[in-house]
Amino acid sequence: MSKHILIVGGGYVGMYTAMGLRKLIRSGEATVTVVDPRGYMTYQPFLAEAVGGTVEPRHVVASLSRVLKGVRVLTGRVTRVDHAARSAEFQPVQGPARTIGYDILVMAAGSITRTLPIPGLAEHAAGFKTVGEAVHLRNHVLAQLAAAASTDDERTRRRALAFVVVGGGFSGVEALAEMQGLADEVTRYYDGIEPADLSWTLVEATGRILPELHEDLGRWTADALRKRGVDVRLGTRLESAAGGVAVLSDGASLDAGTLVWAAGGRPNPLAAASGLPVDRLGRIAATEYLTVAGIEDAFAAGDGAAVPDLTRPGEFTAPNAQHAVRQAKLLGRNLVAYVRGRRLKAYRHAYLGSVAGLGHHQGVAQVYRLRLTGFLGWLAHRAYHLAWVPTFHHKARVLTDWGLSMIFRREAVQLQAIEHADEEFRAALTADLPRAA
Repeated sequence: MSKHILIVGGGYVGMYTAMGLRKLIRSGEATVTVVDPRGYMTYQPFLAEAVGGTVEPRHVVASLSRVLKGVRVLTGRVTRVDHAARSAEFQPVQGPARTIGYDILVMAAGSITRTLPIPGLAEHAAGFKTVGEAVHLRNHVLAQLAAAASTDDERTRRRALAFVVVGGGFSGVEALAEMQGLADEVTRYYDGIEPADLSWTLVEATGRILPELHEDLGRWTADALRKRGVDVRLGTRLESAAGGVAVLSDGASLDAGTLVWAAGGRPNPLAAASGLPVDRLGRIAATEYLTVAGIEDAFAAGDGAAVPDLTRPGEFTAPNAQHAVRQAKLLGRNLVAYVRGRRLKAYRHAYLGSVAGLGHHQGVAQVYRLRLTGFLGWLAHRAYHLAWVPTFHHKARVLTDWGLSMIFRREAVQLQAIEHADEEFRAALTADLPRAA
């Protein structure tokens, strides 16, 4: 009897698991459905380059319906899971909700942005987790430069040229570095603005940045950013963003026209609301076989799952792309084995290291004991991530973008209007125009 496998989430785990199943499942053995709110997978390590303009935003996403031919892809959200009844409530992007029945559940909903109850954060900060946020951030940076060049008011100008990023992990550091690289290059097009006029601040609550890398690489990165004029504030928290003013725990108040919140993520709330066992952080309790602990016909992996790290007894695998992709590949094989009544294999993967791009042809990389900085680190960053870009045509597009960015200068056009493209049309509809005689 054919089994119906429901995969909740189309990120790294969801997409790569479905790709594996499509190759391994025999005809008539099982059907696969993937549910995702957006309908595409985002290759998040390149979001910063999308902000900087060295990679087109469309080239850092992969359409699930195109990549997963033969797999049913539904665009919408799973709002509730009743695993005892083997059913899930599905809300499509349009139309009424409906119930989807399944035989085997794969929870791969991933994580969402981790926020704190900070005054003004929701009103004045921008997130940095989706391609939409990356596009918005690029447009916003360019709009701030245009605003600064178009005003005679000194406070307005100073505010427009002040950029604050909260979070010293990979997302925050890379976002700041690429924003700075973009701004430094396009200031040539604005009279009266020099790169030295811009203010850059990185705020990190702990005593170091890039914690997944060796401390020496974190220190090197902090020093490199400081040499480029970035004010790196360690052991500092954002306490308020009310009125667009970043008030820090060290007493500083920064009148920031751009405030980016990149302070990590937390498990998707659907995990805790699914009725499946979760740990104190809200992650689904998983086994080393990527099954849900104590539950039949349920699997979980990725950022939203607490998967035991067999290479470090007592700990769990880190929530990063390296583990997510490798877990997904094993998960596909384990699902096939499960359907066929065979033994499952345990997930064991020693962490290889990490890479980070810092713009300006600089980067840092740690692969086993090898540590690279500067230009070599930048090359390692690009080579590593290019290898993991899904599909050949996406790799080709990214390579083309890189090649063109080496030859031509970055575009300085901000298309902020496309984020609210209907505003002008609706304003025209509601305008009080004089009637014809």
